[in-house]
Amino acid sequence: MHPTISQMMAVVAEGREDEIAPLLAEEVQFLPPTYWKTWVGRAPVAAVLGHVGRVFEGFRYRRVMGQGVDWALEFECKIGALDAVGVDLITLDEAGLIVRFEVAMRPLKSVEALRAAMNAAVAGDARFLAFRSALQ
Repeated sequence: MHPTISQMMAVVAEGREDEIAPLLAEEVQFLPPTYWKTWVGRAPVAAVLGHVGRVFEGFRYRRVMGQGVDWALEFECKIGALDAVGVDLITLDEAGLIVRFEVAMRPLKSVEALRAAMNAAVAGDARFLAFRSALQ
C-alpha cells in the first residue's frame, strides 16, 4: 500500500487535521457527498476532513483497492444512530500527495444526517466563512 494512503487512513478516521494537511497537494480537490461544489486547497480540505473525522462514529476502513496513483477505500461508520457505508476515491500526484479526494456514500438518510452534522460543526468554525466565499 502507498505510504500516503496508509497515513491518510490513520489520521482522517480520527479527524487529526494537522496531520491531514501535509498529505494533501496545495491545490487538492475534495468532492464531498453532501455539498455540490468542489472544495479546493490544502487548508479548506484539511479543515473539512478534520470535522468529518469528528462527526463520524465508529469509522473504519473495511476494504482498500488500488495501486499507483488511484485508490478506492471502502468504509463504514455511524452518523448519530444511523449506519452509513461509503467509498473514498483518491488520486495521488507524482510526489505521492493527494490531489483528488471524492466521497460516495449511502444510504440517503445517513448522508442527510451527515450534512446536518457537518453544517452544525462548521457553523462554529470561523474559517469556513472565508472558505465558502472562495467557492462562490
